[in-house]
Amino acid sequence: MIAILKKEINTFFSSPVGYLVIGVFLTLNGLFLFLFKGDFNILDTGIGSLTAFFELTPWILIFLVPAVTMRSFSDETKQGTLELLLTKPISVFNLVLGKFLGSLSLVLMALIPTLLYVVTLYQLSSAQNTIDLGSIIGSYFGLMFLIMAYTAIGVFTSSLTSNQIVAFISAVCICFLMYFGFEGLSEFNPLGNSFSIDSMGMLSHFKSISRGVLDSRDLIYFLSVSGLFLVLTKINLSKK
Repeated sequence: MIAILKKEINTFFSSPVGYLVIGVFLTLNGLFLFLFKGDFNILDTGIGSLTAFFELTPWILIFLVPAVTMRSFSDETKQGTLELLLTKPISVFNLVLGKFLGSLSLVLMALIPTLLYVVTLYQLSSAQNTIDLGSIIGSYFGLMFLIMAYTAIGVFTSSLTSNQIVAFISAVCICFLMYFGFEGLSEFNPLGNSFSIDSMGMLSHFKSISRGVLDSRDLIYFLSVSGLFLVLTKINLSKK
């Protein structure tokens, strides 16, 4: 598994893919948060808060994470090297886990430079003492769990096809459904208050963690979603 993880990371950074992913992520965030006029512009609000960043980033990640994971297994299938990997002395699940952790590591690396936003905001707001570090830390934890679930979904769709574009579009659709779809369906809930449909989606649990409180129900939800798609990936590869 460690060998697969190292191979994935080396592959990302031996080509422009890794640098492009991190560059696009930081550029989009920078443009929306500091340059473009609108609700996401931090400077226009005049409030020492990164709420706009944590509202915007999950939507960018819906496209960014599938772009990273789409080649995980689809490229191996297209080049005919998947059969070779499956004959190696490594279990199928460890192979899936290695691919998953490799993609996850790259996306998490893209988050590290955004800590400069926190430092800058803290320096600007220190005199007024208006920054809420608790909610910021909670929101970062929420993003990490969200990225983990997105990555598991992306690895799963990559195992279904040899076409990277199909894997990308499928992952984007599933991530969108899991993040916002249930929130939208909750407005048409025929069961009323007896059952909360939005609790099945990622947005509800992400908001809960972003308040600065790590509820075990939210952690179990994200771990369950990630585990489910990794197991489905393992089952799909085992059939091959």
